[in-house]
Amino acid sequence: MRTGVWLVGARGSVATTSVIGGLALRAGLTAPTGCVTELPDLRGPALPGFADLVFGGHDVVTTPLTKRAEALAAAGVLPARLADAVAPDLAAVEASLRPAPTEGGQGERIAAVVRDLTDFRTRHGLDRVVVVNVAATEPAPAPHPAHSDLAALTGPADVLPPSSGYAYAAFTAGCPYVDFTPSTGARLPALAALAAERKLPYAGHDGKTGETLLKSVLAPMFAMRHLAVRSWSGTNLLGGGDGATLADPAANAAKVGSKQRVLAETLGYLPQGHTRIEYVEELGDFKTAWDLVTFAGFLGTGMRMEFTWHGCDSALAAPLVLDLARLTAAAHAAGRHGPLTELAFFFKDPLGATGHALGEQWTVLREFAAALHARVTP
Repeated sequence: MRTGVWLVGARGSVATTSVIGGLALRAGLTAPTGCVTELPDLRGPALPGFADLVFGGHDVVTTPLTKRAEALAAAGVLPARLADAVAPDLAAVEASLRPAPTEGGQGERIAAVVRDLTDFRTRHGLDRVVVVNVAATEPAPAPHPAHSDLAALTGPADVLPPSSGYAYAAFTAGCPYVDFTPSTGARLPALAALAAERKLPYAGHDGKTGETLLKSVLAPMFAMRHLAVRSWSGTNLLGGGDGATLADPAANAAKVGSKQRVLAETLGYLPQGHTRIEYVEELGDFKTAWDLVTFAGFLGTGMRMEFTWHGCDSALAAPLVLDLARLTAAAHAAGRHGPLTELAFFFKDPLGATGHALGEQWTVLREFAAALHARVTP
């Protein structure tokens, strides 16, 4: 099942790491560490193999992928030898990247994206193309009546944020859409209607790779032990392009809102405290989170827990991007359409899901994969 993976923000750190990782896995140069679809509980015949993945994408910047790879290797995100080994294949991916349309009105830009997606699918003889948004986080848009009216979206006015424009283009071109960011994407009634009309699946939002991943494990523990969480405060320090984007207060607010949902919806209440995100350029592609949790036990005895998470954002996110592309492609092949709620395991703010406990999400994901594989098992 030849599957295109069209990356919005294709020259960014997460996208470049995903592409290099996919090429290295295809060549047998690295182990699939971090790829949950390679665990025995999820692996099976419904998923396209790494050799079946073909990469393309859009970006507003023009830095060659080889230069991005060199920078990531210098920063310790990936081994330089690996970037060198896949350089010829990386050059082939470079030929499939296109500049993000910036000229003309919304309708013209969306039409240009549709043409690029259609050409990519035809040129490579692909069975399907999954569009994955790994671009910078956007501020939440102001509500607009057209967001609930599919017919109104075809007008000349610019009423969609960029991520939603890409979702519109993906659905128009017959492509599933995955939003790995907290941006709006397909979370508009008009776009949900378009996906239903075209019988396409979509998934999101905001990949769960660090502090929130820990919250989705620890918050259920407090709830199941009937311990009262009094406060939960966290400080996130990160560099790189995502950190620079989140220095903007509106984008920062969108990200923080996504991260806070886990506590409120798992515990049934929101403890005191806030999550802060600060840009520290020196950290580059790495991030550090410090959290302090205070809680009360039997007889009201006060206690506390602290933890520190230090991780590489791109190395944590890239295997999940590959996982989501494979699972979404398999869901599309199986005739699934609408929001893929079973993929909540991967997201901070999952579409249509009501629970954030990682263990419960894992059970749902495992059953989802088993059902997909059952459709193709002889």
